[in-house]
Amino acid sequence: MTKIGDYDAIEVTLDDHVALIEIQRPPYNFFDHALISQLADACEGLGDNNDCRSIVLAAQGKAFCAGANFGDGSGDKILDNKAAEPQKPETHLYVEAVRLFATPKPIVGAIQGAAIGGGLGLALVPDFRVTCPEGRFAANFTRLGFHPGFGLTHTLPALIGQQNAALMMYTGRRIKGEEAMEMGLADVFVPLDQVRGAAMELAKEIAISSPLGVVETRATLRAGLADRVKAATDHELEIQNQLKETADFKEGIAATSERRLPNFQGR
Repeated sequence: MTKIGDYDAIEVTLDDHVALIEIQRPPYNFFDHALISQLADACEGLGDNNDCRSIVLAAQGKAFCAGANFGDGSGDKILDNKAAEPQKPETHLYVEAVRLFATPKPIVGAIQGAAIGGGLGLALVPDFRVTCPEGRFAANFTRLGFHPGFGLTHTLPALIGQQNAALMMYTGRRIKGEEAMEMGLADVFVPLDQVRGAAMELAKEIAISSPLGVVETRATLRAGLADRVKAATDHELEIQNQLKETADFKEGIAATSERRLPNFQGR
């Protein structure tokens, strides 16, 4: 097993043509600009690595990715137009997200727990998802007085259909692992302690196939996806910037922090 790169939020290893990218911010793996940027850098690097034929995206802790941390106020900052990232001062988090969708190698997601908000957006980057009874999927933006982001207005209906996507986005409800399988959000359903192993097995099965054939087939199937995600995130960010100035958004964040139901006023 070979360690690749030097990151502080993730670890990347490569063994027998399968790369493992592990998010290392347990227990909830909240994301920010730095995490998504590091994930994009890792995926781009693996895309240029001929020894890598498939990728597993996994996470430490109880959650896969619980989205932005609005509970401590840091979540507000990542919605700014420019992220405070010294090496990339001109880029927004969604610019980094688009880079993830442009990754040329197939990805299997090991979703062992909650994938919430932007964390759900990250969970839809992989081609396939392995989950378990403890898996939780939620587009909870409207519960925050907000608008979906991370390209979910395109990727979620494309995956599970317009009706199911609308149901998740309008209600913000959490979809459990078994229902996620029925809905098409997940592709493999196993016990919790088998999630990562099953994801690795699927990635190994992909890696046995012709690497050139897989990459080209994937490019055909996903043609234009990154461009469609960019168009979606451009619109999402515009509306998010409008709604973040409303009283309802402030109430949604307060309710989340205080672990209570919000009392929205429509203003």
